[in-house]
Amino acid sequence: MEGAVAGVVQDIRFARSADGVQIAYAVHGSGPPLLLDSCWLSHLQHDWQSPVWRHYLVELGRVATVIRFDERGHGLSDRGVTDHSLEARVADLEAVVDDAGLERFAVLAMAQGGPVALEYAARHPERVTRLACYGSYAGAQVEATAEELELDAAFTALIKVGWDRPTPEFRRVFTYLMIPGGTEEQMRWIDDLQRTAVDADTAVVAREQRKLADSSARLPELDLPVLVLHSLGDQMNDFAQSRHLATHIRGARLVALESDNHIVLADEPAWPVLLHELVAFLEPDREALAVSIAAAQAAGSPDLATVLSPRELDVLRLAASGCDNDAIGAELVLSVRTVERHLQNAYAKLGLHGRSARAGAVARLLART
Repeated sequence: MEGAVAGVVQDIRFARSADGVQIAYAVHGSGPPLLLDSCWLSHLQHDWQSPVWRHYLVELGRVATVIRFDERGHGLSDRGVTDHSLEARVADLEAVVDDAGLERFAVLAMAQGGPVALEYAARHPERVTRLACYGSYAGAQVEATAEELELDAAFTALIKVGWDRPTPEFRRVFTYLMIPGGTEEQMRWIDDLQRTAVDADTAVVAREQRKLADSSARLPELDLPVLVLHSLGDQMNDFAQSRHLATHIRGARLVALESDNHIVLADEPAWPVLLHELVAFLEPDREALAVSIAAAQAAGSPDLATVLSPRELDVLRLAASGCDNDAIGAELVLSVRTVERHLQNAYAKLGLHGRSARAGAVARLLART
């Protein structure tokens, strides 16, 4: 499946999670991989037409290969799911990573994606190069006041009675919390996206289980570059949540955005600040990729072990022995799609393109043995 906007094409794929749930994910852009663990309010196809999200997708795709997915029960992922526990959601992220053939990558955790990304980074420190958290938290109700808990219960009641109604007055409450500075067009789009992304029953069940997710205990374990961004006037997730992240993760840097919007919009002053911070944060990964590609394209026979990941080398060795992709997948216990992804990554790093890429990669491998 494919979708596009302004000449940018995304490739939509499906990964099977540990419990069999199919998770829809999309890939677009170019550069080092950036995995978006985004908020629940997403739909891989509809986001491309969004006056609220489109600028994120276009601009991030200019500097990275962006991988993003719809949460279980939402968007293009399997619907009617009842298990939205932290463990299930971490398994979803793991499934997407494996299916996409990612070895080392950056993560951008947005809103409710925070606990999942933090848990994943703690479990797989060898995979995550750097972690950015935007408008997010370690646990939704860490240090929540009695008033905040009462307000949260009222929001749940609103979802039950008004989410699926054809008119948006109940959903507009949530829209206003997300983008109080939005135009009427932008607010209408969020109004509609809520019904498009998820039904009322799933919204309630998922919301209740997400509130139980808390990765606060993992924060002292993290040892990687961390950037924390949050709008000062965010009414959806309080700024204090990001302050909590930054004060409990060693070396984390906190950037306060001058905005009241939970989702910073394209025409407000905070947007270029947010984008600049993210691009600068990802620059070391871009430089590392450029060095790898330059080394691979240099004259002579490059040391492939310094260019390709161990898994990419495993796949390429089997290809060199004459195995087709089905046989490689069976040998390494990988899906054929994952094998293809590893090969494509290897070709890109070696500067190879077209039908001769496989033969060229195999020839380089054999030349060093």
